[in-house]
Amino acid sequence: MPDKTHEIWNARFFNMIIDSMADGVFTMDAKGRISSWNPSMERISGYTAEEALGQTCQLLQCSRCFGHECPADIHRCKIIEQGYSEAKECQLKHKDGFDVAVIKNANVVRDQSGNIIGVVETVTDLTELNRARLKAEEAARRLGDLHRMDNIIGKSPAMQQVFGKIKAAAASEATILIHGESGTGKELVAGAIHFNGERREGPLVTVNCSALTETLLESELFGHVRGAFTGAVRGRLGRFEEAAGGTIFLDEIGELSPYIQVKLLRVLQEREIERVGDSKKRQIDIRIITATHRDLYAQVQSGNFREDLYYRLKVFPIRLPTLRERREDIPLLVNHFISSMNEKTGKKVQNLSRQTMRTLMDYHWPGNVRELENAIEHAFVLCNRRQIEFEDLPIEIRQPRGSGVCEMPANAAPPRPMARNPLTKETLIDMLEECGWNKAEVGRRAGLSRTAIWKYMKKWDIPLQPEESHRVVPRPRQVP
Repeated sequence: MPDKTHEIWNARFFNMIIDSMADGVFTMDAKGRISSWNPSMERISGYTAEEALGQTCQLLQCSRCFGHECPADIHRCKIIEQGYSEAKECQLKHKDGFDVAVIKNANVVRDQSGNIIGVVETVTDLTELNRARLKAEEAARRLGDLHRMDNIIGKSPAMQQVFGKIKAAAASEATILIHGESGTGKELVAGAIHFNGERREGPLVTVNCSALTETLLESELFGHVRGAFTGAVRGRLGRFEEAAGGTIFLDEIGELSPYIQVKLLRVLQEREIERVGDSKKRQIDIRIITATHRDLYAQVQSGNFREDLYYRLKVFPIRLPTLRERREDIPLLVNHFISSMNEKTGKKVQNLSRQTMRTLMDYHWPGNVRELENAIEHAFVLCNRRQIEFEDLPIEIRQPRGSGVCEMPANAAPPRPMARNPLTKETLIDMLEECGWNKAEVGRRAGLSRTAIWKYMKKWDIPLQPEESHRVVPRPRQVP
């Protein structure tokens, strides 16, 4: 004999579950009258349970109920004929009169004899999902707008050549090597190639190869499996896999260690990767764009960069001119940055004084377009007029090196002199400590590549990280 207490407890437990669900749930009896209405249905529809009970589902005024117009008689409803309905996206009318996007799903309920005794329907509110979709679409649109061809400013002959190469590169699937000094817009060109190509709907994944150590870069690019190294408590996708169907942009490709160079060569040859700690090969469908400020051919000649990898990367090279090579573009760039800063700050700066523009035209721009943009932003901080004046410019532009004016504060420590070549072991350790063991920064100070620094460290048995147990302690420097 069934335990009535147990049956009552089961019914209460069932109702508690229904009431706690985020999706709306309601039931109808055999006559098509609403017999239950959970709190989520109250929230989604605006109708309380008291208002809904005893009504038909026409209360919701669904735009297309299961793909058909809603009949007046439940026995003519398609759900009765089919016994179920696959989830369909539609709109119901909220009590306050506005439309709510939902997904509806329904099934008939039968007794032990197979007779229909009712219908149960679930309603999923798509409001937040649609809001997220709109945000994602807007973000994608803004990103696409950011990388439009016309956002690369220039009318000089040198830039016209660049525009032609960007269009040609976008129409192909060739591996691209972008070469240019820091600040010339390499990432902007990579974005323009991607967003004007066939892979524009796919992701654009950017990796700065100089920002990570060899070990971290390997995991970042190729991913790893659980337990691959200490701290790898779970597996993760690498950037190559994240870029599936799209483009990966490898910036500062000239800073790769020999080990990573070998692995990248395999990716270019086989279009497959292996996660760290895994032996399984995974096929990838991506386009590869790389960039560097270094002379890779010189790196090949010096033995710091693989020759076979170099020729794999430079299938279609694009060289970006320095700002010094296209001074006629400076007024265009200035106007663009002024317009952008006006929009950002709410100011109404119109132009530059003649002296200011002449100064900008005469400056050598070691930081290229990025330095020019920063100079205009600096001027906006000081400028409270309609015109940017000479004194609003950064001091290094007003008083460039060689002008005879000392720019260094009296109490400032002098910069560390460039290291001699070849380095000594002790000098290299000192520089590593000063730079936080950033090999790229040490290379810049020493006038050498990151790979060269790595080779010196290997030659002198200097660990890659300071926390390693075999760390070499530098000799104490004598204070003069």
